[in-house]
Amino acid sequence: MANGIQKLLGGPPVAVLTKLVFMSIVVGAFLALLGLTPPDLFRGIRDLINHIVNLGFDAVETVFRYFIYGAVIVIPIWLFTRLFRG
Repeated sequence: MANGIQKLLGGPPVAVLTKLVFMSIVVGAFLALLGLTPPDLFRGIRDLINHIVNLGFDAVETVFRYFIYGAVIVIPIWLFTRLFRG
């Protein structure tokens, strides 16, 4: 059973929790540096959904643009972690 939990979490629960806490602090500090707060992020998501609904077919272009913007950050990080994973 413990092996299944470790497989699900990606390692021992305490180690994973420690990593998540550390990364949350780092990301939180970065967001605070940018002046972003959780309500701002949720408001942005809500506004994005409203924007998509209001745009109709133009929404596809907007979502694709957001996808590209995000992919520029996410894909290299994912690739880096896959290449240098133990």
